[in-house]
Amino acid sequence: MRRRGAGVGAINKSKLAQTKYKDKGYELAADQLEQMSKQLETFRDHLEQFASKHKSDIRKNPQFRQQFQEMCASIGVDPLASGKGFWSEMLGVGDFYYELAVQIIEVCLSTRHRNGGLMSLEELRDRLAVSRGRSQQAQDISLDDILRAVGKLKNLGNGFTVIQVGRSFLIQSIPGELNMDHTTLLQQAQVTGYVTISFLVENVKWDEERAHRATDHMVKEGLAWVDDQAPEERQFWFPGLWSGISA
Repeated sequence: MRRRGAGVGAINKSKLAQTKYKDKGYELAADQLEQMSKQLETFRDHLEQFASKHKSDIRKNPQFRQQFQEMCASIGVDPLASGKGFWSEMLGVGDFYYELAVQIIEVCLSTRHRNGGLMSLEELRDRLAVSRGRSQQAQDISLDDILRAVGKLKNLGNGFTVIQVGRSFLIQSIPGELNMDHTTLLQQAQVTGYVTISFLVENVKWDEERAHRATDHMVKEGLAWVDDQAPEERQFWFPGLWSGISA
Protein backbone atom coordinates (compact mmCIF):
# COMPACT_ATOMS: atom_id res chain seq x y z
CA MET A 1 0.00 0.00 0.00
CA ARG A 2 1.42 3.41 -0.96
CA ARG A 3 2.48 5.61 1.98
CA ARG A 4 1.11 9.10 2.08
CA GLY A 5 3.58 11.96 2.17
CA ALA A 6 3.59 14.55 4.90
CA GLY A 7 0.77 17.01 4.64
CA VAL A 8 1.12 20.76 4.24
CA GLY A 9 0.08 21.26 7.86
CA ALA A 10 2.80 18.96 9.14
CA ILE A 11 5.45 20.69 7.05
CA ASN A 12 4.37 24.11 8.27
CA LYS A 13 4.38 22.85 11.85
CA SER A 14 7.94 21.56 11.44
CA LYS A 15 9.13 24.87 9.95
CA LEU A 16 7.49 26.78 12.80
CA ALA A 17 9.27 24.60 15.37
CA GLN A 18 12.60 25.15 13.61
CA THR A 19 12.01 28.91 13.62
CA LYS A 20 11.23 28.86 17.33
CA TYR A 21 14.39 26.86 18.09
CA LYS A 22 16.46 29.30 16.01
CA ASP A 23 14.90 32.31 17.74
CA LYS A 24 15.58 30.73 21.12
CA GLY A 25 19.18 30.14 20.09
CA TYR A 26 19.57 33.78 19.10
CA GLU A 27 18.01 34.83 22.41
CA LEU A 28 20.42 32.67 24.45
CA ALA A 29 23.40 33.92 22.44
CA ALA A 30 22.31 37.52 22.97
CA ASP A 31 21.95 36.92 26.74
CA GLN A 32 25.43 35.39 26.90
CA LEU A 33 26.89 38.28 24.92
CA GLU A 34 25.23 40.79 27.23
CA GLN A 35 26.57 39.00 30.30
CA MET A 36 30.09 38.89 28.84
CA SER A 37 29.88 42.57 27.96
CA LYS A 38 28.87 43.42 31.53
CA GLN A 39 31.70 41.29 32.94
CA LEU A 40 34.18 42.93 30.59
CA GLU A 41 32.96 46.40 31.52
CA THR A 42 33.29 45.52 35.22
CA PHE A 43 36.80 44.23 34.64
CA ARG A 44 37.71 47.42 32.80
CA ASP A 45 36.40 49.49 35.70
CA HIS A 46 38.54 47.47 38.10
CA LEU A 47 41.49 47.85 35.76
CA GLU A 48 41.10 51.64 35.79
CA GLN A 49 40.91 51.62 39.59
CA PHE A 50 44.03 49.44 39.70
CA ALA A 51 45.82 51.78 37.30
CA SER A 52 44.89 54.81 39.37
CA LYS A 53 46.09 53.17 42.57
CA HIS A 54 49.41 51.96 41.10
CA LYS A 55 50.06 54.84 38.74
CA SER A 56 53.51 55.54 40.13
CA ASP A 57 54.66 51.90 39.91
CA ILE A 58 53.41 51.59 36.33
CA ARG A 59 55.33 54.66 35.24
CA LYS A 60 58.57 53.94 37.10
CA ASN A 61 58.90 50.15 37.26
CA PRO A 62 59.56 48.40 33.89
CA GLN A 63 58.57 44.94 35.16
CA PHE A 64 55.37 46.23 36.72
CA ARG A 65 54.62 48.14 33.50
CA GLN A 66 55.01 44.96 31.43
CA GLN A 67 52.65 43.01 33.70
CA PHE A 68 50.13 45.83 33.46
CA GLN A 69 50.37 45.79 29.65
CA GLU A 70 49.78 42.04 29.60
CA MET A 71 46.78 42.43 31.89
CA CYS A 72 45.35 45.09 29.56
CA ALA A 73 45.90 42.89 26.51
CA SER A 74 43.93 40.05 28.10
CA ILE A 75 40.73 42.11 27.80
CA GLY A 76 41.55 43.89 24.56
CA VAL A 77 42.60 47.22 26.07
CA ASP A 78 45.53 48.98 24.40
CA PRO A 79 46.83 51.93 26.45
CA LEU A 80 49.03 52.87 23.49
CA ALA A 81 46.23 53.06 20.94
CA SER A 82 45.77 56.78 21.40
CA GLY A 83 47.62 59.68 22.87
CA LYS A 84 44.35 60.96 24.29
CA GLY A 85 41.77 59.61 26.68
CA PHE A 86 41.85 58.02 30.12
CA TRP A 87 45.12 56.10 29.84
CA SER A 88 47.10 59.02 28.52
CA GLU A 89 45.71 61.48 31.06
CA MET A 90 45.93 59.11 34.02
CA LEU A 91 49.24 57.35 33.38
CA GLY A 92 50.99 59.15 30.60
CA VAL A 93 51.72 55.67 29.21
CA GLY A 94 50.98 56.64 25.63
CA ASP A 95 53.26 59.65 25.84
CA PHE A 96 56.00 57.52 27.39
CA TYR A 97 56.06 55.06 24.50
CA TYR A 98 55.76 57.67 21.78
CA GLU A 99 58.65 59.62 23.30
CA LEU A 100 60.64 56.40 23.53
CA ALA A 101 59.87 55.68 19.86
CA VAL A 102 61.28 59.08 18.86
CA GLN A 103 64.46 58.36 20.85
CA ILE A 104 64.75 54.96 19.15
CA ILE A 105 64.62 56.67 15.76
CA GLU A 106 67.34 59.10 16.80
CA VAL A 107 69.65 56.32 18.05
CA CYS A 108 69.10 54.15 14.99
CA LEU A 109 69.74 57.03 12.59
CA SER A 110 72.92 58.06 14.40
CA THR A 111 74.39 54.55 14.18
CA ARG A 112 73.18 53.54 10.74
CA HIS A 113 76.48 54.53 9.11
CA ARG A 114 78.17 51.87 11.24
CA ASN A 115 75.72 49.00 11.41
CA GLY A 116 73.75 49.47 8.20
CA GLY A 117 70.48 49.80 10.09
CA LEU A 118 70.68 46.59 12.13
CA MET A 119 71.20 46.62 15.89
CA SER A 120 70.75 44.12 18.69
CA LEU A 121 67.95 44.85 21.14
CA GLU A 122 70.43 44.89 24.03
CA GLU A 123 72.72 47.43 22.35
CA LEU A 124 69.74 49.64 21.56
CA ARG A 125 68.68 49.53 25.21
CA ASP A 126 72.21 50.43 26.37
CA ARG A 127 72.42 53.37 23.97
CA LEU A 128 68.96 54.57 24.97
CA ALA A 129 69.94 54.38 28.64
CA VAL A 130 72.95 56.61 27.95
CA SER A 131 70.84 59.06 25.95
CA ARG A 132 67.99 59.18 28.46
CA GLY A 133 70.37 59.32 31.42
CA ARG A 134 71.09 62.97 30.68
CA SER A 135 67.67 63.81 32.09
CA GLN A 136 66.94 63.48 35.81
CA GLN A 137 63.33 62.72 34.93
CA ALA A 138 64.30 59.70 32.79
CA GLN A 139 62.36 56.52 33.54
CA ASP A 140 63.94 53.07 33.49
CA ILE A 141 63.18 51.13 30.33
CA SER A 142 63.08 47.41 29.65
CA LEU A 143 63.49 45.32 26.51
CA ASP A 144 59.72 44.89 26.50
CA ASP A 145 59.27 48.68 26.49
CA ILE A 146 61.51 48.96 23.43
CA LEU A 147 59.68 46.21 21.57
CA ARG A 148 56.33 47.90 22.23
CA ALA A 149 57.66 51.28 21.09
CA VAL A 150 59.13 49.77 17.90
CA GLY A 151 55.75 48.16 17.30
CA LYS A 152 54.23 51.65 17.19
CA LEU A 153 56.82 52.71 14.62
CA LYS A 154 55.40 50.15 12.19
CA ASN A 155 52.64 52.69 11.53
CA LEU A 156 55.28 54.70 9.66
CA GLY A 157 55.79 51.88 7.15
CA ASN A 158 58.27 49.05 6.88
CA GLY A 159 61.26 51.09 8.03
CA PHE A 160 61.35 49.57 11.54
CA THR A 161 61.10 45.83 12.07
CA VAL A 162 61.85 43.40 14.87
CA ILE A 163 63.78 40.34 13.69
CA GLN A 164 63.95 37.31 15.95
CA VAL A 165 67.16 35.31 15.58
CA GLY A 166 67.03 32.29 17.87
CA ARG A 167 66.34 33.71 21.33
CA SER A 168 67.66 37.15 20.46
CA PHE A 169 66.05 40.14 18.79
CA LEU A 170 67.47 42.57 16.27
CA ILE A 171 65.99 45.94 15.33
CA GLN A 172 66.07 46.71 11.61
CA SER A 173 65.68 50.42 10.91
CA ILE A 174 65.84 50.44 7.11
CA PRO A 175 63.13 49.48 4.61
CA GLY A 176 63.33 45.99 3.16
CA GLU A 177 62.44 42.44 4.02
CA LEU A 178 64.93 39.79 5.12
CA ASN A 179 64.11 36.28 3.99
CA MET A 180 64.93 33.03 5.78
CA ASP A 181 68.41 32.80 4.25
CA HIS A 182 69.29 36.29 5.49
CA THR A 183 68.01 35.46 8.95
CA THR A 184 70.03 32.24 8.91
CA LEU A 185 73.17 34.28 8.18
CA LEU A 186 72.52 36.45 11.23
CA GLN A 187 71.90 33.40 13.38
CA GLN A 188 75.12 31.72 12.26
CA ALA A 189 77.13 34.92 12.87
CA GLN A 190 75.89 35.45 16.42
CA VAL A 191 78.85 33.77 18.11
CA THR A 192 81.79 35.07 16.06
CA GLY A 193 80.23 38.12 14.40
CA TYR A 194 81.06 36.86 10.91
CA VAL A 195 80.55 34.02 8.43
CA THR A 196 82.46 32.66 5.46
CA ILE A 197 81.30 30.87 2.33
CA SER A 198 83.03 27.64 3.33
CA PHE A 199 81.46 27.83 6.79
CA LEU A 200 77.97 28.11 5.26
CA VAL A 201 78.62 25.26 2.85
CA GLU A 202 79.95 22.98 5.58
CA ASN A 203 77.65 23.86 8.50
CA VAL A 204 74.42 25.06 6.90
CA LYS A 205 74.70 22.68 3.93
CA TRP A 206 74.17 25.38 1.33
CA ASP A 207 75.74 25.24 -2.10
CA GLU A 208 78.19 28.03 -2.92
CA GLU A 209 75.76 29.86 -5.20
CA ARG A 210 73.17 30.13 -2.43
CA ALA A 211 75.78 31.27 0.09
CA HIS A 212 77.11 33.94 -2.28
CA ARG A 213 73.60 35.16 -3.09
CA ALA A 214 72.68 35.59 0.58
CA THR A 215 75.94 37.28 1.60
CA ASP A 216 75.97 39.55 -1.46
CA HIS A 217 72.50 40.81 -0.55
CA MET A 218 73.55 41.63 3.01
CA VAL A 219 76.64 43.49 1.76
CA LYS A 220 74.57 45.39 -0.80
CA GLU A 221 72.10 46.47 1.91
CA GLY A 222 74.93 47.65 4.15
CA LEU A 223 74.16 45.04 6.80
CA ALA A 224 77.46 43.20 6.34
CA TRP A 225 81.06 44.29 5.86
CA VAL A 226 83.61 42.42 3.77
CA ASP A 227 87.05 41.58 5.17
CA ASP A 228 89.42 40.60 2.37
CA GLN A 229 92.42 40.73 4.74
CA ALA A 230 91.37 37.57 6.54
CA PRO A 231 94.14 34.90 6.48
CA GLU A 232 92.26 32.12 4.68
CA GLU A 233 89.19 33.45 2.89
CA ARG A 234 86.85 36.43 2.71
CA GLN A 235 84.85 37.02 5.87
CA PHE A 236 81.45 38.71 6.07
CA TRP A 237 81.10 40.67 9.30
CA PHE A 238 77.80 41.89 10.78
CA PRO A 239 78.39 45.06 12.85
CA GLY A 240 74.78 45.01 14.00
CA LEU A 241 75.69 42.01 16.14
CA TRP A 242 78.49 43.84 17.92
CA SER A 243 77.34 45.22 21.24
CA GLY A 244 79.10 47.68 23.46
CA ILE A 245 81.06 49.25 20.60
CA SER A 246 81.40 53.01 20.36
CA ALA A 247 80.11 54.76 17.26
